[in-house]
Amino acid sequence: MLARALPDSTQPPVPLHQAMHYAVTGGGKRMRPLLVYASGSAFCAPLEHLDAAAVAVEMIHAYSLVHDDLPAMDDDAMRRGRPTCHVEFGEAMAILAGDALQALAFEVLAHDHAAPISADIRLEMMRILGDACGSHGMAGGQALDLSAIGQRLDATELERMHVLKTGALIRASVRLGALAAGCHDADLLSALERYGHCVGLAFQIRDDILDVEGESAELGKTAGKDAAQGKPTYPAILGMQASRIHLAALTDEAMTSIAMLGDSAAHLRDLARFVAERAN
Repeated sequence: MLARALPDSTQPPVPLHQAMHYAVTGGGKRMRPLLVYASGSAFCAPLEHLDAAAVAVEMIHAYSLVHDDLPAMDDDAMRRGRPTCHVEFGEAMAILAGDALQALAFEVLAHDHAAPISADIRLEMMRILGDACGSHGMAGGQALDLSAIGQRLDATELERMHVLKTGALIRASVRLGALAAGCHDADLLSALERYGHCVGLAFQIRDDILDVEGESAELGKTAGKDAAQGKPTYPAILGMQASRIHLAALTDEAMTSIAMLGDSAAHLRDLARFVAERAN
């Protein structure tokens, strides 16, 4: 579904379409689309009703990685075990590929005919995704991240940054899955929002720990880069042991927040555990 949603890489402009395919189909954990499917399946939605939302969030994630890796941003040469998009295709084409993927994500959501949802719900899903991308989401978090290089943040400031940069799209993924499945219960949506908040922060803490302890070959990206760039991280601010304790507490809270869903939330619980224990 993901590859089929992309433009044919042999169609003009060929370099742009090749760069888009490179950015999207190069592997990765697919954590955000998995959260869409896990959330939607908790309400018994057929997988085909969730495909468009899953594709959209992965395209947004891929675009964000392409832009994050640019020389003006994190300036990274390796992503998912291979050269980053701008190294492979040039900086200008990488920027355009990210721009095009962001636009395509909304096109995919708008043109979805599989999920039997109203126009109002579809519009709300597009609003949620847009909010996760913008200045109150990933872009805002990245701006805070760039401003924080070489600065000493406290734990509250660090959390605020990552609630936007990493957490916004994760929360959106969980919510989009539920909406695509037809869930309109405010209490359930609030519980899923809390779950997404906890999983998003846990994901970042685990990332920060792996940046200290992991190897580049296993991580698929440059290890130790945060410390080398003087970026504030959870281990740097809280210490490694306190970071592990905070990670465990967030994972427990994520599990508790979806307890009301019972056995139907099994996939969501599995993903929360995966986030806390992953090796890359």
